[in-house]
Amino acid sequence: MKEFKGRVVVPGTCKAEALVSRNGFNTLASFQMALMFNKAGVPCGDQNNPDINGMPMQGKALCLPITIGSTTGGMILFTACKTGKAPACMLFSQSIDSLAASGAIMGSVWSETSMPVIDRLGEEFLETVKTGDSVTVLNDGIVQIG
Repeated sequence: MKEFKGRVVVPGTCKAEALVSRNGFNTLASFQMALMFNKAGVPCGDQNNPDINGMPMQGKALCLPITIGSTTGGMILFTACKTGKAPACMLFSQSIDSLAASGAIMGSVWSETSMPVIDRLGEEFLETVKTGDSVTVLNDGIVQIG
């Protein structure tokens, strides 16, 4: 088992299967169609992200470097949490941006879906974790792979 320590943005614990994007994660493009049309499993709709396009995001440990794209990203994450369609957690190798952080924090405060968020896990984290790996998130910002 490999462990990484990051900064806790939204506290919580979970154990989930990893879904890994090595590209910037476009929140709007990834979630929009699935949320609009209530698609089961919330398949990623970002055609510019070959790592995860078409793959279900709901209940997964979403591992990514950063988020990119529209200023609606925070509201999209909040909506995913509020509708119960969020990933199990979001794990960033780099620092989270203010829009993604605000959406995740709003989701934790104003919805019943707990989505832990850890950032600053480092490049080695993203080089190590693979889609399908078992990921455990602990309250103190420790992320375990395997």
